[in-house]
Amino acid sequence: MNIQFKKGALELCVLILIAGRDRYGYELAQDISKKIEVAEGTLYPLLRRLTKEEFLETYHLQSFEGPPRKYYKLTTKGTEYMNQLIKEWKQFSLSVNQFIEEAERNEE
Repeated sequence: MNIQFKKGALELCVLILIAGRDRYGYELAQDISKKIEVAEGTLYPLLRRLTKEEFLETYHLQSFEGPPRKYYKLTTKGTEYMNQLIKEWKQFSLSVNQFIEEAERNEE
């Protein structure tokens, strides 16, 4: 998949997954990788930035498999931001799909 496509969509995917339930970094990487190939090295800087911008907050929970895990939780500000991104994504993808459909009709 095109790297620029992934960069644009990854932030939205992360927010949507965390909105469903709090998650820790490795779990997010695994869930995203089921549909989009992503390196953990790409994900963690994004999580740090979203936390710094107060879209996410973190807390630690004890793990049965080692040290405590850092969980990410969506803030109210993060929910508002995610909803705005979803709205923008829908409009953007609709516009791109219109270009594709027009091009396909012109090929016929």
